[in-house]
Amino acid sequence: MSAALAWPLALAALGAIFGSFIAALVIRWPQGQSVMHGRSACDACGRTLGAAELLPVVSFLLQRGRCRGCGARIDRWHVGIELAAVAIGAVAGLIAPGWTGVTGAVFGWLLLALAALDVVAFWLPDRLTAALAVAGGVVGAAGFAPALEDRLIGGIAGYGALAAIAFGYKAWRGREGMGGGDPKLMGAIGLWLGWRMLPAVLVIASLIGLGIALFAWATGRRVARDTALPFGALLGLAAYPAWIAMIVSAS
Repeated sequence: MSAALAWPLALAALGAIFGSFIAALVIRWPQGQSVMHGRSACDACGRTLGAAELLPVVSFLLQRGRCRGCGARIDRWHVGIELAAVAIGAVAGLIAPGWTGVTGAVFGWLLLALAALDVVAFWLPDRLTAALAVAGGVVGAAGFAPALEDRLIGGIAGYGALAAIAFGYKAWRGREGMGGGDPKLMGAIGLWLGWRMLPAVLVIASLIGLGIALFAWATGRRVARDTALPFGALLGLAAYPAWIAMIVSAS
């Protein structure tokens, strides 16, 4: 098997494994449940799952999306996140076979966890954002592009730009308009992409948010100026394509 094919397949397989963990994290962490201790169990009946029920994506399909024990529907977040993690790994390995692809997959998987948590609970855990930031700095220090100096500037500029916007909005409207985790996430993204890609990330995230609002309005849903959107999730959706574009343009 050629390396060009081996890398996307290997990272897709790793994505399935990490995706299963990310899905459990997203479902249980906001409820105060641990994902590091105890065996995997059905979210509905608590029955301990066997090895055959823990195969990412495959188990969901074979069981037709239901628990074998109680028949309850398996949360669709499980298979959705697993498939997203598989796609992230496959794309990273396809466009950048080798260790650059591995770093890109890690970037995408961490973004996936943060974005999903923001959608589910409007929550960007500091520990997870810090892990993303530290990983970006380590990858830069190891010599991967962009240069470490660009990453450090990106981290400061990313955090500072959104913190300034949040401060200005609060001073103008007299209330919070952005969660405290969003500037931290933008700073962490800057530590991965460098400062040059940050305007593109911000523009793409804003356009995605606008598209969501327009779709909601077109389908008859109530949309107001103060309607909350998970902006951290939008940043995550914009940042991974930005990494892809950066790698493709450099190759």
